[in-house]
Amino acid sequence: MTNVELTPEEAKLLLEVLERYYPSLRIEVVNTDDREFRRALKAREAFMKDMIVRLKEAGA
Repeated sequence: MTNVELTPEEAKLLLEVLERYYPSLRIEVVNTDDREFRRALKAREAFMKDMIVRLKEAGA
């Protein structure tokens, strides 16, 4: 496992970036016909959602 330490400002900015990109990713998942690509996008979506939750829990 890799650990990354972020300042509160960095964590807040990262959260903003993830929250801004997440809705676009959802749309891309829905509009993708290729099953393998959709599977990869869904994995990325799950990762991003987890990161958003973790950053919020950490107080970002």
